[in-house]
Amino acid sequence: MIIVVALLAFVSEFLDSGLGMGYGTALAPLMIILGYDPLKVVPAILISQLCTDIAACVCHHNLSNVDLRVNSKDFKVALLLGMVSSVGVIISVLIAVRIPKWILTAYIGVLVLSMGVLILITMKKPLRFSWRRLAGISLLASFNKGISGGGYGPLVMGGQLLAGVNSKNAVGITAFAEAITCFVGFMIYLISGKFLDWKLIGILVLSATLAVPFAAWTVKNIFPQRLKFYVGILIILLGLMTLLKISSGS
Repeated sequence: MIIVVALLAFVSEFLDSGLGMGYGTALAPLMIILGYDPLKVVPAILISQLCTDIAACVCHHNLSNVDLRVNSKDFKVALLLGMVSSVGVIISVLIAVRIPKWILTAYIGVLVLSMGVLILITMKKPLRFSWRRLAGISLLASFNKGISGGGYGPLVMGGQLLAGVNSKNAVGITAFAEAITCFVGFMIYLISGKFLDWKLIGILVLSATLAVPFAAWTVKNIFPQRLKFYVGILIILLGLMTLLKISSGS
């Protein structure tokens, strides 16, 4: 089981660091399908993604995929998204630790299914987008992140692309903003007193971090737009499987 989880974390993070989405959105339902408790999965994903997002920021910045110098536009956008996201993730974690397990699992299933559809819809012909709505999208995305471990990247990444941000820059900006979101979310879980599976956390941190340099190099050389189609289909299937797990009573 450990090897399977490690492999899933590596592949999910490769997708996330390469596309700006996919780590929590794919990994959370997969681990729930494998039998893990959502309240152990979500904080483990948050802290592991904090580590990988920091690594991703360094790699993407060094490879000139994004400019995260303090006075740069990319940094200012990322900081704004991160600050707004902190509010949403606090609210969502406080809700997650108080609702029944089946409701949390159902929400994750519906959310993941919706994210898959969103990816497919916005893949080629994005709709008009106003920058004034970016803060609202960030707030919703961070709520999803705190309560399910996923759903942040597809919304924030998609919102930036719809706003005209270069795809390579958007990946690095998303990683920066998500790092802030993950840190705040994990700290709230820690303060809440819920049991944290440190063994699981260690496996996810190590496996996912190893994928970051490979993904950053991929973005530097070729941004895999076509891969979004397959990611969207995969995420839709994972959402359906998560919902079926509830209906089967397991």
